[in-house]
Amino acid sequence: MGQLDHLRDIDSQLGEPIDEPKTDEPMLDFGESGARDRSRESKAYSSRRIMLKRVSDWRARYEDWRDETSRKLDGVDLAPDLAQDIGSGRWFRGLGTMLGLGAVALFLWPDLAPLEARPAMAIDEVARDEFRSHMIMPLALGADSGRQMGAGPNVRALEAAPERPQLELVATLGRGDSLDRMLQRAGLRTADAERVEELIGGAIVLDELEPGTRFDIVLGRRDEQGAPRPLEQLSFRAKFELELRVESNNGNLSLRRNTIRVDDTPLRIRGRVGSSLYRSARAAGAPASSVQDFIKAMDGYINLNRNVGSNDEFDMIVEYRRAATGERQAGRVLYASIERNGEPRAQIMRWGEEGIFYDATGEGEQRNGLIAPVPGRMTSRYGMRRHPVLGYRRMHSGVDFRARTGTPIVAVTDGRVSGAGRMGGCGIAVRLDHGNGLATRYCHMSRMAVSRGQRVRRGQVIGYSGSTGLVTGPHLHYEMYRNGRAINPESVKFVTRAQLEGRELIAFRSALAQLKEIEPGAALEDLEQRPSEIEEPQREIEKLDNRREVR
Repeated sequence: MGQLDHLRDIDSQLGEPIDEPKTDEPMLDFGESGARDRSRESKAYSSRRIMLKRVSDWRARYEDWRDETSRKLDGVDLAPDLAQDIGSGRWFRGLGTMLGLGAVALFLWPDLAPLEARPAMAIDEVARDEFRSHMIMPLALGADSGRQMGAGPNVRALEAAPERPQLELVATLGRGDSLDRMLQRAGLRTADAERVEELIGGAIVLDELEPGTRFDIVLGRRDEQGAPRPLEQLSFRAKFELELRVESNNGNLSLRRNTIRVDDTPLRIRGRVGSSLYRSARAAGAPASSVQDFIKAMDGYINLNRNVGSNDEFDMIVEYRRAATGERQAGRVLYASIERNGEPRAQIMRWGEEGIFYDATGEGEQRNGLIAPVPGRMTSRYGMRRHPVLGYRRMHSGVDFRARTGTPIVAVTDGRVSGAGRMGGCGIAVRLDHGNGLATRYCHMSRMAVSRGQRVRRGQVIGYSGSTGLVTGPHLHYEMYRNGRAINPESVKFVTRAQLEGRELIAFRSALAQLKEIEPGAALEDLEQRPSEIEEPQREIEKLDNRREVR
């Protein structure tokens, strides 16, 4: 049984069981020859099984090598993202991959010579004329004359092409542009442009011309070839109620005014608040700017988020102008009100030269707190400190704000300019008197924007920051005084509210009553044209707009 034990060991290594001879079956004994035969069979069987084991080991080693190689290749990033880890070894490996691939592509490039195209087809004159008959060509070359659409041999070129007797164009005044430059850019002669500017400057202030004003210009026939065209006519809308026209009479330019009839009846708009006050007012026909002014004005008298319901009604009256020519222009909000069940919860009206809103009792809008004089952050507070220039400790009687040179400085609240100019170590400064013993001073300005005795409003620019006086750099030094004594500006909050009294209050209530008598939507109707304002019907040929726009 030694051979069987050996086979059993091999079998155990291969993992495959070997059937052993059953003991209950009779076994034949063939003597020595039979034993030799069994021995040879056992050796052959053992050799075959061992050979299978070797094959199986080779496959296993191949699978292990393949798996190991795959794992190693998975860990190698041959094309990393060159936007990450710049300068690392991984980045240089990706750079090398990119350069290598580029070099291989250039190496395999077939040729740098240009591509050859098919030569043009040779055609004769008959074929060329046939092609011309199917081409889209200008009318001047006979586009609608049949087959022969090109110029024939009998056609001779003109020495000079005829010009239009008149040239109509539209020029627009740009932001920061001047009238003279705009006119010369449109093609006017220098003398004509100067004369037009002189005529218009005598009628209106040229600085009041708003950017975007459009000028209708008609240029005449040239005096000689290459010379600029003379001006025949120029017209534009100088103001809402005024149109100016410059006309040429035998080469002499003259100005004609055309005053346009304008109706200034304010526009009243009413409606239900609904889910959104802004959307409801816009749907009722109120301009977007007017709705914003309405909400801003009412916000100081009533909480629009909490105290206004969807069933409440809004009522606004805005400045409105209607021209006889059909143009319309909306202005500021004059009256604003929120009503509930027909009773006003809050109603205010704009009054006075300053345009402040007052409620029905004559009490003006309240302004709480101060505004920052400059948008920069605070860099030094009120109190004792070491002076950066003088070098010793002294009282810092104000606060400093970071501000670059030229930053606008605004008044923290309404007041009167009580001082403006050089003020010692404070440099160029402005001092404001706010009444009731309170005053403020703004130091180290580069230049001022107000003068002594002038009235200023909250948020109005009074100067520009700089570095004048005893300073180490540009900033704003801001001081506050009470009865002539310096106090900490951070401890004061202004509350200003105007109050109408006496005759002014009577006039205010009378104007409010007249304003509330305006019918809603009455100003939306067109003005009835007078006979002199009705233009003659235009012929169809005159409706062709051949004007060229100049920018």
